[in-house]
Order: sequence, then structure tokens, then C-alpha cells
Amino acid sequence: MPPRPVDACRGAGGVARTSTLMSSGLSKAALRDAVASGQLLRLRQGVYGLPDTPAAVREAVSHRGKVACVTAARRFGLWTLDDGADAPAHVWADPERHRTGDDECGCTWHRDAACSDSDLVTVGIAHCLVQIAWCRGGEPFFCALESALRQRMLSAADRRLIREGVPHPLRWLVDFARDDADSGLESLIRLRLHLRGIDCATQIAVPGVGVVDLGVGDCLLIEADGQTHGGDGRHRDLIRDAVAMSHGFVTLRFDAAMILHEWEVVEAAILAAVSRGLHESDLGRRVRAGF
Repeated sequence: MPPRPVDACRGAGGVARTSTLMSSGLSKAALRDAVASGQLLRLRQGVYGLPDTPAAVREAVSHRGKVACVTAARRFGLWTLDDGADAPAHVWADPERHRTGDDECGCTWHRDAACSDSDLVTVGIAHCLVQIAWCRGGEPFFCALESALRQRMLSAADRRLIREGVPHPLRWLVDFARDDADSGLESLIRLRLHLRGIDCATQIAVPGVGVVDLGVGDCLLIEADGQTHGGDGRHRDLIRDAVAMSHGFVTLRFDAAMILHEWEVVEAAILAAVSRGLHESDLGRRVRAGF
């Protein structure tokens, strides 16, 4: 007995070609009936999707393209510095093929050459990251890159492809990127401070406190709070800061809104702490002085 059209499409990833669905036992008549009854969507000739197919995917596939750039990054689960899920879709169209649709659809078009494997719906992850570098610039690219590295989504070969594909002035970011940033906020702080001549240690284990996001020098700790640091979490954070202080550490804690929208305040606080020597312990000063 052939599967239900919905089950066959879901088993193929939610978007599937006619040939894929028919290979599971469905007939063309069954596909027509599924579309007529609303069980499936006909995204374009020869391609079907489920009714809950995301709007960006429907848009891209209808244009004979694939979800690309920051839109693809969201599908991969990467941290992005963009306008959010409601922003117009970024769509890649093969430069060797004719695309459908017009410039008034609202999509951001990419016609670059593919540099990594992809599926029916989304460009490959290396290709996605290269597109972010060209389209959005250094900071969004770096945050997405470290997010992919953290999730072990890139091979050594992918990293080489990305380095070769991004604009030459951004290639150093591929070398600078690490795989231990818990969020794009940490990546952003580390990158911006590096450009001001301040290097940070990451994911520091402090006895009695736990793992801290970033550290400067011997004893200045920097915490980047996302959306989960309110309520009971806020109380635990204050306890951590107090314990850290009892061990000789100074903690600077910033929330996402400050880091993303009031960076000048964040930067001024960190630079002031460093200029006052709050990042140096007495022991560290003695070691550097040769005592």
C-alpha cells in the first residue's frame, strides 16, 4: 500500500521532487489529489512541499532557487547578525540557469558560483558562510562562522573553501575563529576587543564560579548575557559575580541589547577597567616586573 502523500513528503525532508515521491509508491493522480485537498503544496513544476513549509523556502523554490546567505544560516541554526526571520528571503539562483521571479518579489538575490554541496532547498553551509561574508561583511560572517565551528558543522576542507571564497581582507577571520564560543555575543566581543588590541581568553573555568565567557589578563571577567538571564538566572549570575570577586576577579556583565545596540558603552567600560589595571593581579604584576 502506498504511503500517504504527507508522510512521503515529510520522509523526504518536507520538500521533494515528483520523482522522489513517486519512487515511494505515489502516483501522479495521488499527488494531484493531495494538492487539491491541501495536503501538499505545489511549489513549482515537479516540486512539492508540506503546508507548513517556511515562507522563505516556498519563495526560493518557486524561483527555481535555494535558500541562501543569512536565511540559510537560520535554517542551519547558526547565530546571525541580521534583521530577523521576517526579513526578505535571500535566494541563490544558479548563474548558469534562468531564474524565475522578478526584482519586485522582495528577495535578495545571489548568483555566485556554488562552492559546496547543497540539497534541493538550501545552499551548502560553506557556500552560505561565504555569501554572508560578501553580503553582510566581517562581523556577521565571523559570528556565523564561530557558531558553525561550535556545532562541529565544518570540516577542515570546508574551512579551506571558506577561506578561499571570502573577500581577501576577511580571510584572517577564518584563521582567528575558534570553536568554543557559546554565542555570537561572545564572538562579537572577542573580535571587537581584538581590533582594539585587547586579547581575550574564552570559556574560562573559575573555581567556585563555573565557566565564564571571556577573560582579559589575570582577573577581568566579561560575561555576555543572552535572553535567558532574567528571573532566577539573574540571581544566580549575581551570586557568581560575588563569588568571583571574593577570589580576586572583577566581573563586567553586559546584556545582548548593550552589546548589539550600545557597544560604545560596553567598550568604554572595558577600556576603563583595563586602563585602571583591573585586569592585572598583584601576582601577575610581579611576574611581569621580574620579581
